[in-house]
Amino acid sequence: MSAEMSLATVHARVRGSSFYAGMRVLPLAEREAMYAIYAFCREVDDIADNEEGTREERAAALETWRADINSLYAGGEPGQAALVAEAVRHFGLERADFHEVINGMAMDVAGDIRWPPAAELDLYCDRVASAVGRLSVKVFGMEDAPGKALAHHLGRALQLTNILRDIDEDAAIGRVYLPAEGLAAAGIEPATPAQVIADPRIDGVARGLARQAQAHFVEARAILAGRPRGHLIAAQLMAAAYSRLLGEMIKAGWVPPRRRLKVSKPRLLLTVLWLLVAR
Repeated sequence: MSAEMSLATVHARVRGSSFYAGMRVLPLAEREAMYAIYAFCREVDDIADNEEGTREERAAALETWRADINSLYAGGEPGQAALVAEAVRHFGLERADFHEVINGMAMDVAGDIRWPPAAELDLYCDRVASAVGRLSVKVFGMEDAPGKALAHHLGRALQLTNILRDIDEDAAIGRVYLPAEGLAAAGIEPATPAQVIADPRIDGVARGLARQAQAHFVEARAILAGRPRGHLIAAQLMAAAYSRLLGEMIKAGWVPPRRRLKVSKPRLLLTVLWLLVAR
């Protein structure tokens, strides 16, 4: 990637994702900032998932991003971080939140995450999802306390839903994000990712994680129902779409063989229209 990603390239990275429909309803400055944050997340996520690069090469690439973020905040040459420079300037985004996203990706690079302790899984969710939420709520114009609370709960809800959706895909690259405590309670002694995800008792483990995600969705919806200040239609859309996806997965269950469910784009667009009319 070039040192400065063009606006057209940012749009190309975002277009076609479920995220795109949600962000198109924002005012221009907020929309472009969210596209830049999303593109940054995709860039560092691609580094973490690059199976062709060695762990050392991927770790170095992440550290280059960290150095560029630091240079941006110090007023120096931003390098790749030019991608988010305008968003940082306009919305006062925190450097620590960019660092936390990088730290989350570094957890995947350091060693494929397999059946982590629940506390480690929560830290991972905070870094790769809630930190993104903390960046986002600043763009949305939320006040500090409700913004951080929404980022905490909605970020975890979305990430846990993604984990439950991507069990087979993650196992194919050597990762199992289901918590060690859940596997132990189900009587599963983990040896390999393939062995774990083939065990029908995984359904109970997944349902336990789904209950956690549901609880976070409840908290996120309560915050949004309080009508805090900010452009919140995008957050409302993501909460509605992904809680529906979680509900569909709960109905289908996680006993193998599983069918990967995904957010329906036509339904997502209908949800956007409904939210626009209802607000």
